[in-house]
Order: sequence, then structure tokens, then C-alpha cells
Amino acid sequence: MNGGGPPESDGERRLRRQAAVAAVLLGLVIAAVAAFSTPWHLLTSGPPDPARDFTAAQIARSEAFDAASTLPAYLSLALTLIIAGLLVATPFGVKLVAWLKGPWWLRVVLGVVVITLFTQLIKLPIAMWGETLLRGYGLSIQTWGSWASDRLKNIGVDAFMLSLMLLVLVALARRFRRWWIPAAVGAFALTVLASFVYPVVFEPLFNDFTTMQQGQLRTELLDMAKRDGVPVEDVLVADASRRTTALNAYVSGFGATRRIVVYDTLLKAPKAEVELVVAHELGHAKTDDVLYGTFIGALGAALGAILLSWVFGLVRRRTGVTGLGDPRAVGAVIGLMTFGSLLMSPAENLISRHIEARADLHALDLTHDPATFIAMQKRLAVTNISDLSPDAVEYVLYASHPSSPERIAMARAWAKLNGVPVK
Repeated sequence: MNGGGPPESDGERRLRRQAAVAAVLLGLVIAAVAAFSTPWHLLTSGPPDPARDFTAAQIARSEAFDAASTLPAYLSLALTLIIAGLLVATPFGVKLVAWLKGPWWLRVVLGVVVITLFTQLIKLPIAMWGETLLRGYGLSIQTWGSWASDRLKNIGVDAFMLSLMLLVLVALARRFRRWWIPAAVGAFALTVLASFVYPVVFEPLFNDFTTMQQGQLRTELLDMAKRDGVPVEDVLVADASRRTTALNAYVSGFGATRRIVVYDTLLKAPKAEVELVVAHELGHAKTDDVLYGTFIGALGAALGAILLSWVFGLVRRRTGVTGLGDPRAVGAVIGLMTFGSLLMSPAENLISRHIEARADLHALDLTHDPATFIAMQKRLAVTNISDLSPDAVEYVLYASHPSSPERIAMARAWAKLNGVPVK
């Protein structure tokens, strides 16, 4: 079955072959950069053993939460694949936005909004199910109004970024035969720009950030950053406690917008544990992990733009559009982007786990305190109800960090290597 689009001409096939060659070459560059810059070999540790550090009750609670949350997670993934498949392999997306009127740019924006809202409405019951589970286990303390507000903000940010990308993409396709060349450059630049501005433009939509109050903890954290040779002008505290009991910290942005942020919930932990969490984030900052991730992501976005030119020629007849310059093509593009993101996530998670392990090793080297590191990992795992023994599929699909037992095993290996006694 197809949507009746015109057959591909010889010239279009030639352009698609050129795009395929460019995609292969750029893919090899990305693979080489990832292969040579990712810290694959850090510290050999023993096998992770949850029973050594967690009680039977804690392990049982982790397993129960994992069992309860697995079904909605997989159902959400299945719905995502089904919707993306409909958008790519059928005229469904065209029919969904065919009634939209106006100039092409307005139809592109409205098409993104319509498809985004349709997708979110279909997945809304599963999202509410997931939120209910988080509340049942004490991880979420949001009201439904607050939850809905956050969700609408997320949808708005996603729709805005998607509209911006597709406006540029369709405009280039309407102007140039080899549109994928400027599109690749634009995708690279937009990814870098988004990573730079996100901390100061979009993050404040979801949390209020305040400078950590003057006191011993702030002084010691800034002194530790200075001793580590990492320029940090400030440490910010996010008001995460108004929506969650989970503990977290992160580093985002780079250059003038680089920031280290800790959840206010984390400040209830012992000072030594907070220092170790920040030492981990300093590890990210010292090795410019955000900049590295942005660069890899930008190359990946450029590759995606080139691959789109090649793949779109294979699916356009099924969707019933004449080409990427047709505003009705937004559904097919969104579907292809969804598949691309899902296909890349295992590789991204693999690289992320090694980068996180390097930051853990940095924290140990900086503090020389494996005992507190282990205590901190236990606190994080118990409070966040982390999966202590993730199965292989979940680990590949979702795990951007090593499991807590893996991180604890590495700390013990570090302690043994450096002659530091630890239980």
C-alpha cells in the first residue's frame, strides 16, 4: 500500500546515493571520535553484589518497584514505536494534518503541534499510571496540577524545538536540491546552541535556582573545585523538593553557562556525602563531558539530517507526500526522528555509563574517601529506589549510569589499589 506519491526520478536516486556516501563517511568519523575518546578501560573491579551492601528488605523493595514500573515503561515504548510506524509507513500523518490551512511555515508549526498533542494524548493514561506509581512509592510529592503543569511545559519545549528544526529543514528542502548539506550544518549548530542556552532559558521553567547559602559546605565545595583546578564561580541549589524526594546533582551547559546544580533534597545528606556528589560533578566539568556530549550529539544530529535525505526517499510514497518540502511531510520526519533516537539510545547509554564511571573515579581520586563514596551510593540507591540488578534489556535500553552495586564495587577496587581500608 502507498499514498500515491510520484515515483523517484533518476536525479533523486543519484542525490540519495550521494547522501548515503556522505552519511557513511560522517558515521565513520563519529564512530572514531566515540571509540578513541570514550574511557573504555578505567578500573577493573569485582562482580557487583547487591546483597553485600543492601538489606533483604531494600532489595525486595527495589525489585517490587522495578516490576511495577516495567510494564508502563514497555507499554509507552510500544506506543511510541506504533505511532512512529504509522507516521512513517502509512498516510496517517498526512491525514492528521491535511486539514491545516495557511502558508507552508504555519502548516509546519501547526503540524508539529497537532502530532505532538496527538501522541501525548494517546500516551497520557500511561504517564498518569507512572506518576501514580511514583507517588505510591513516595518518590513523587507533586499535586496533579503541578504534574500537569510540568508535563505541559515539557510538551511546549519539545514542540518549540521540533518546530524550529522542521521549519529550517522544510525551508532548505524547498530551496536547495542538496538540502541535506546545509541541513547537516544547521543541525550541528542548533544542537550546540541548544546545549549552551538550555541551562539559562529552559531549566528555570521547571525549577527555581538559588545560590547555595553562605556557610561551611559552600566554602568547602568551592575550595574543592579550586583544588581540583575546575573554575566554578557558583554552586546552585534546585528546589526539587516541591515535586520529588529523589536525590540528584548534575552539571549542564559549558563556557559561560556551565553550572553545577544540587537538589535541595540532597542537602539533607551528611556533608561528606554531598561533597562526594559534587566531586563527581566536578569530574564531568574537568573533562568537559557536557561539551564532549554536545559535540558528539551535534555530529549525530548532522548525520541524522543526511540520513533523512536517504531514508525519506524510501518512505515518501507510502506517506503520500511529494517531498520534504511538502509541509504534510512533518509526520514522516517526526516518525523517522523517533526511530533514529531509539536506535541510537543503546550506544549513547553505553558511552554515558563509561563517562559516569570516569566521574566516579575522579571523585575517589579527589576525596580519597571510598567509605563515604559507598555510603553515598547506598543512600542514593535506597532513596531513589534504584534497580540494583537490572536485566540485560533494561540495562541496554535505559541505563545511562552504572548500577549502584557496580559503582560500589569500583570504589572497593579503588580502595584496594590505593591501600585504603574499607568494609
